[in-house]
Amino acid sequence: MNIQYLSTPVGRLVLGADDSGICWLRPGDAPSGAQLVQTPLLQTASIQLEEYFAGRRKDFELPLSLSGTPFQRACWDALCAIPYGETRTYAQQAAAVGNPKACRAVGMANHVNPIIILVPCHRVIGSNGRLTGYACGLSLKQFLLDLEAAHRTK
Repeated sequence: MNIQYLSTPVGRLVLGADDSGICWLRPGDAPSGAQLVQTPLLQTASIQLEEYFAGRRKDFELPLSLSGTPFQRACWDALCAIPYGETRTYAQQAAAVGNPKACRAVGMANHVNPIIILVPCHRVIGSNGRLTGYACGLSLKQFLLDLEAAHRTK
């Protein structure tokens, strides 16, 4: 995997890509074996993320390379279907993947999502409307939801 580090309003993010597309976007350290190499895809992704944080981009036009179980991939596909600035509950996500009782399993699939923001797991909230679990921290989740709410109609 080739990576680059991004300085963003939420701190440093590690952006990674393999031969098929973007496969990593998370805070913290790079996955083991990753190489710091600038590629055209990473450069394009960096520009699109900069536009997102500036409120000028609501949809990403990037190839994604997601590795996971069929259930995880279904959950991540359902995340990508949530429109910018909107939220869904874990129960709604479970229903969207055809297993209405799988709320906890959906939560775990969201937790291991390797591509935050681009696969918008921050858009899933508790059924009571409150923020619940986010692998990258609830303050980041709140920031992303507030960012999208501020730019939803612009």
